[in-house]
Amino acid sequence: MRWIRRNVKITTTWCLGLLMITGSMATAQQVIPPPSLPCSGPPVKSVIDWAQVGFVPCHTGFNPYEFVLSPATVVNLGLRWKYTTGDAVISGPAVANGVVYVGSFDNNVYALSTSTGALLWKYTTGSEVWSSPAVANGVVYVGSTDNNVYALNASTGALLWKYATGFYVYSSPAVVNGVVYVGSGDNNVYALNASTGALLWKYTTGDLVTPAPAVANGVVYVGSDDSNVYALNANTGGLLWKYTTGAFIYSAPAVVNDVVYVGSGDNNVYALNASTGVLLWKYTTGSFVESSPAVANGVVYIGSGDNNVYALSASTGALLWKYTTGNFIYSSAAVANGVVYIGSDDENLYALNASTGAFLWKYTAGYFVGSSPAVANGVVYVGSGDSNLYAFDL
Repeated sequence: MRWIRRNVKITTTWCLGLLMITGSMATAQQVIPPPSLPCSGPPVKSVIDWAQVGFVPCHTGFNPYEFVLSPATVVNLGLRWKYTTGDAVISGPAVANGVVYVGSFDNNVYALSTSTGALLWKYTTGSEVWSSPAVANGVVYVGSTDNNVYALNASTGALLWKYATGFYVYSSPAVVNGVVYVGSGDNNVYALNASTGALLWKYTTGDLVTPAPAVANGVVYVGSDDSNVYALNANTGGLLWKYTTGAFIYSAPAVVNDVVYVGSGDNNVYALNASTGVLLWKYTTGSFVESSPAVANGVVYIGSGDNNVYALSASTGALLWKYTTGNFIYSSAAVANGVVYIGSDDENLYALNASTGAFLWKYTAGYFVGSSPAVANGVVYVGSGDSNLYAFDL
């Protein structure tokens, strides 16, 4: 497994078609009918939160319900609170029902109040937690480098079940229709019953499965260290297609409008037909792409090891803009209400204008920011290598 300098690696990410939200301003607390289904299954209230990596199971990385923070207001962001864990936080936070959940290299999963940052509970696994939690139906699902996938009661942290894979679980789970989909360093993609943890199926790739799977329209999309992107039947695990890139894949796919977007260690961002795996376009950056793409309003946002954040046309791959930070980017972008949020190894969390790439705001943490931000209800959450989880608001 590859991580530059620190033995830390980021995997860290509406599938039937997102519609732009227009009209009068609304408060972040309002429950607004979704403009389309979130990947699959019925619309739920939790979509106004950021309940799993990439916002929804297909990993758009786009929260269309954010109305408080905008290019005009984000310049006034300030620290709301920070919570110090015992080690680095590269896990992407999940936000649901007034609680933020995150893992730490100190072996713990934390549940904190979104209002105050107060500790509600913590659960100790057997090793470091790199995985980003997913919250569904009152349960927190998360992987650990002790080889297990955990299901914890979201209110109390009590263990409901755990499932042992054959190696580290860096992958972040995706939860859809009562099934938990997750990868493992034992080369397998797993489908587990969300209620019991029972194995439904597994599919064996040619190497480590580090990224989070994306799920859309009955298909699981996931990358592997064997350089391939796989499309698997969500019910059976049967292979539908695979596409071979030029190097390892740590980027979690995003699936929007029947297109799969994913980065590769061969320096490229790929757009593939979600039904067939046929290459639609690829864009070459200046270094490896371990960041996961976010897709909003026809634009793909993604970071690269060449220190840049890229905005690419979702339909053609044409460069719209790029913004240069001071170091590698492993963090994955979060997009909300015209703002792109992304961390960098230069120790900063950035807010950029989604249309132009113009700098709007940054916060300097005490160490690298490899965690992928979550934006919900007027608050930005992100972890850092300085052992803190940060919350920013106006």
